[in-house]
Amino acid sequence: MEFARIREFESPLERYLAEMIKDWGEKYVLPYRREFDEDWKEHRYVEPALEKLMVGYGFQMGVFPGEFGGWGIGNSDYFGSITARLMEEIGRYDTGIAVSVGVTFWPLFMITVKPHINYDLCAEFSELFARKKLTIAANAMTEPQGGSDIENLDELRGKTIRTTAVLDGDEWVINGHKLWPTNTGGMADLFGVVCTTKPGEADEKYFAYIYIPANLPGVKQGEPYRKAGMAADKNSDIWFDNVRVPKHYRAWGEGLDAKYFREIIATGCLGSAAMTLGAMENIYEILYEKCGELRYRGKPLKENTAVAAVLADIAAEIEVSRAAVYTYARMLDRPDIYGERYSAEMVARGRALKLKVCDACCDVARKAVDLLSHYGIDRSFDVEKHWRDVKMVQLWMGGRQLCQMDVARHFYDCKQL
Repeated sequence: MEFARIREFESPLERYLAEMIKDWGEKYVLPYRREFDEDWKEHRYVEPALEKLMVGYGFQMGVFPGEFGGWGIGNSDYFGSITARLMEEIGRYDTGIAVSVGVTFWPLFMITVKPHINYDLCAEFSELFARKKLTIAANAMTEPQGGSDIENLDELRGKTIRTTAVLDGDEWVINGHKLWPTNTGGMADLFGVVCTTKPGEADEKYFAYIYIPANLPGVKQGEPYRKAGMAADKNSDIWFDNVRVPKHYRAWGEGLDAKYFREIIATGCLGSAAMTLGAMENIYEILYEKCGELRYRGKPLKENTAVAAVLADIAAEIEVSRAAVYTYARMLDRPDIYGERYSAEMVARGRALKLKVCDACCDVARKAVDLLSHYGIDRSFDVEKHWRDVKMVQLWMGGRQLCQMDVARHFYDCKQL
């Protein structure tokens, strides 16, 4: 069965990319997915699957403009729609790999998405990603003392950022400590780092987004943390000790870094919702099979009224979630109609989307575990893996609470949240 897809929203590239991901997922993820949880540190199974997608299928260059050998996704009129489809299709196989791919693109969105394309940095960094070698990026936001304060720009405006950037001639000198970024623990080759040029000031002109190659002197990545789920996504600490980078490694400059950071928050909300949509669809596929096979009172499980009611609720959540994801994606594609992606309105809509679709996915996963009983918690059937993984999607980027605050600020004109 197929859930509704708004065909007039589809880009010419989307179906082709979806077919590529399906081919990849069936060959390189599903046969090994049950091994991922114990592979959280070494990535003996995860890395080959990720490398095949990024290098073998060419996704690594996806966001760079065509003149640098990329696919030009960021320069497309379907940027949001393509991003959503990529995350949905990869998330169907594994949300941990989805976030690893998405976060490799995430810091690059600051410089590769029209109308703000930094051609100098694209020229330089595209050479790094054009290698026939797995190349990973990380978006270094969160700090030990601040939790989601950095993403809470409307309230704090960068006041709590402690990672500092000091201009010394033609170089930025970076000092600080980041915690939990995706693609750390030794994975990342390039960091996009949220810094302040004036600690303690609540002024967005001091908010700086600076790129730091991982192999520079003074950069240290810690060991990955073992988490409840998302084994394909390594998270650890990063320390920057007097790290020097060229002045032009700042994405844009005063005021603009914060503006376009808001935009990637909106895109991050879209990607989070889309990958959980993919997870819901895979849960549905498992339920479709098992509820036809398992029997209760002499008939298939799905033919019992109480079970059918729960299955209907799950299908309805997926149907509505997909419509919401692609509606928002298309809104991001049309700033001429709906406003700039970095606007308070579009960020609030993205937060609302992440809030509701992640809630729906967590609920769907819980119901699926309940319906399948001991099969639901059996690692052989994959439902419990989704159950653990998608909870983490709900928690990141400030979790439900920051989503709620941003939504309330916009839709209710709150001034003191």
